[in-house]
Amino acid sequence: MDYSVLLKAPLFSGMTLTELMLVISVTPYRVRNYKPGTMISQSGEPVNAFMMVIGGTVKGEMVDFSGRVIKIEDISASGALASAFIFGSRNKFPVNVVAMTDTSLMIIERNDFVRFLKSNDKLLTNFLDMISNRSQFLTEKIKFLNFKTIRGKFAQYILQTAGTDKSEIKLAMTQNELSEYFGVARPSIGRVIGEMENEGIIITKGKTLKILDKKRLTELTIE
Repeated sequence: MDYSVLLKAPLFSGMTLTELMLVISVTPYRVRNYKPGTMISQSGEPVNAFMMVIGGTVKGEMVDFSGRVIKIEDISASGALASAFIFGSRNKFPVNVVAMTDTSLMIIERNDFVRFLKSNDKLLTNFLDMISNRSQFLTEKIKFLNFKTIRGKFAQYILQTAGTDKSEIKLAMTQNELSEYFGVARPSIGRVIGEMENEGIIITKGKTLKILDKKRLTELTIE
């Protein structure tokens, strides 16, 4: 086990290496390896264990009724899978999880994970933070899916990134990543950026985007 990866995990935030090794040493766990393209879990399958990526990258994706694949997010080493769905009456995977690279997961069965959390107050607090953050992320994702137009989705993304006080932002995602995030074709993002620049709403240079007309940008989110 590479403890340096675990130290970077949100679940072990604020813990020393000694504390981490102590709780791991008394907790039953197993490691499973997956090849690129392997389906790790399917939407609707029960979540019976805590699963953390300790090597490689996986992606969460949804398939709508038309067969269109919508990527929800990528999860790399030290990230957890479906952490908000381990407990509760509907503890099932909300999305398909697919290995993007050679991937290793650390898996702790649910009953063992309960004892694991009880063993250290930091672990319990960190886990509660993790599932709260996950709920907030999914709430934002639902907002984007509810926008009727691509222009509305992109306008909301810009406004959300900029907050109330910024007029210039760095785009954290490429056009291809944005298209997967919004669940649209990649050329659509490029077209929307071009249209908004032609209309004098924004201007882009590389990954830098400057808001020129915030009022009009806001109006796009309600069209």
